[in-house]
Amino acid sequence: MSKDCGNHGGGKEAAVRRICAAVIAFIIIVLVTIFLVWVILRPTKPRFVLQDATVFAFNLSQPNLLTTNFQVTFASRNPNSKIGIYYDRLHVYATYRNQQITLRTAIPPTYQGHKEDNIWSPFVYGTAVPIAPYNSVALGDEQGRGFVGLMIRADGRVRWKVGTLITGKYHIHVRCPAYINLGNKAAGVLVGDSAVKYTLVTKCSVNV
Repeated sequence: MSKDCGNHGGGKEAAVRRICAAVIAFIIIVLVTIFLVWVILRPTKPRFVLQDATVFAFNLSQPNLLTTNFQVTFASRNPNSKIGIYYDRLHVYATYRNQQITLRTAIPPTYQGHKEDNIWSPFVYGTAVPIAPYNSVALGDEQGRGFVGLMIRADGRVRWKVGTLITGKYHIHVRCPAYINLGNKAAGVLVGDSAVKYTLVTKCSVNV
């Protein structure tokens, strides 16, 4: 009786080992397949252009408080002919000299097909945001000269779609310099009573 019990236990252990080996082999095959497809197709990161910025408010007050309200327009292009892109998360915000000056605005998750273009026009704003004293001085100087240099940023996560295969999530960081002539409203187009739309057409840096 004891020998039979021992044999049954050994049989179960062998079955478990075979199942584990099969699962591991399957995972390895899938990973190798994804890697080979990735290497062969060599996906290219998306391209972003900051087309324009509509300024509704840009007020620097004491003590070092900044109130802003923009609507920015991004054009994004997927240059790949056989790879799609899932934008699972993308948050847009503005910075001045590496200091965040607006809240983050979320762009709805979307899929970008092969050679496809997407246009996004999110609002970014901040109310009485405290900024560093040295940034306040620099910003005041720039406003006095007319041009203000901001950085419009987008951070998030993307996945690549190759046929029926979908990769894991990758971080994406988009950086778009925006030099806005706030000192000359004639440099833009009046929108409504006081907002001004400035055409920028600035190429953005993209890191994935």
